[in-house]
Amino acid sequence: MTVHDWGRPIGDVNGFVAGGVTEVPILLVHTDGGLTGVGVGPHSDIERIFPAVVGEDPRAVTALYDRMLAHVFKTGHAGATFGTVGALDMALWDLKAKMADEPLWRTLGARDRFVPGYASGLDIALSDDELVALHQRYADRGFSSGKVKGGLDPATDIRRLKAVQNVLRQNSARPALMLDANESWHRKQAVQYVTEVESEVPLTWIEEPVRRWDAHGNRAVTAAVKASLATGENLVGLEQYRPLLDAGAVDIVQTGMVWGITHFLRVSALALAHDLPVSPVGYNCNPVAHAAAAVPNHLTTEVQDLETPFGLRVDQTISDGGIVLGDEPGLGITVDVDALATIRTTAGWRIAEGPHVRPERAGLRMVAEQ
Repeated sequence: MTVHDWGRPIGDVNGFVAGGVTEVPILLVHTDGGLTGVGVGPHSDIERIFPAVVGEDPRAVTALYDRMLAHVFKTGHAGATFGTVGALDMALWDLKAKMADEPLWRTLGARDRFVPGYASGLDIALSDDELVALHQRYADRGFSSGKVKGGLDPATDIRRLKAVQNVLRQNSARPALMLDANESWHRKQAVQYVTEVESEVPLTWIEEPVRRWDAHGNRAVTAAVKASLATGENLVGLEQYRPLLDAGAVDIVQTGMVWGITHFLRVSALALAHDLPVSPVGYNCNPVAHAAAAVPNHLTTEVQDLETPFGLRVDQTISDGGIVLGDEPGLGITVDVDALATIRTTAGWRIAEGPHVRPERAGLRMVAEQ
C-alpha cells in the first residue's frame, strides 16, 4: 500500500477527501523466474482469487482472467472480487510484457506510444480560482479538453465550465468540456439540468447522470440532450454493459482502471461492435493507457493528476495533451518497497464523508443545492 498526495481536496457531488491524501493499493506478484509483476488497485479478495493463478504461466493471462472468474462463479464477481481480479490481471500483463522484454503497449500491438487524454481534477471542492489554477497546469501541458465535477447547482456548474473553457482556449478555439454528475440525479432532473447548462455551455458529454445500470433512464437522457452520454466506469463485467448497449443508452463507453487490462480490452471490443468509442478512467500511474494505445476505438483517457503516488516511478510523460508511454518493459512502474515502509500519512478514501459513500438524498433532491 502506498499513498497519493493530490495537493488539493478531491471528490465529487457525493463527497470529498479534504486532506487530499488517498490510499493506493499495490499488488506485487513474484515468479520463480525472478520477475515481479505490478498491479495497481484494491485486492482485498486476494486469498480467495490467487489459487486460480498460482503456479500458472503468466503469459496465458487472458485464459487466467477467465480462470479467475470461473473460480468465484457461484458467489459472483462484482465489487471487491472484481477489483482483485483486475489487480491480478494487471500484474500478469505486466509480467507477460516483461518476459517479452518490451513495454506493454508493444506487447498489446499498439503502433503509437501516445494516448490522447483529457484533464479531470476531481475538483468539486476547489474554489473557482483553484479550479482555474489547476486547469492552467493541464493547459500548459497541451490539454484542450477538461471535465468538471458538478451536479448540485446549474448556475455554479455553468460558471465553472466557462472558467475551464477560458483556460483551455490556450490550446483550442473550441475546447471539449464535460460535466460529471456521478449518478446524482433522477431522469427528468437530469434532462432539465443538462438542458439548462447546454443553453450556455456546449458539452461534449454528460457523465453518469443517473444510476449506472439504469438503461431506460440513460436512454431518456441521451435522447433529450445534445451532449453525448458517458457511463460504464463502475460496471463489473460485460453482462452489465449489454442492457445499456441494447437500449442505445450510452454514447461514450467508459471503463474503470481498477478492473484491469483484460476487462478494458473486452469492453473496447464490445463497444467497437456497436460503433462506439471507449474512454477509460485514468489515475494512479495510468496503467490502462497501454491498452488504450492498442484499441482502434479509443477516444480519450481521463488524466486525474500530473504526479504519481509516493514510492512509485512511472515510465511515462504527461505532455501534448495526453500520455506518452515509455520503453521500459511491462507497465513501466517501479516500486520502491523500502520507501513504502516509511509511510506514516493517514489516507482518506475510506472516510465516511468521501466520494465513495452515496449520500442519503442522492437522486432525491427537489431543488438545487450549493
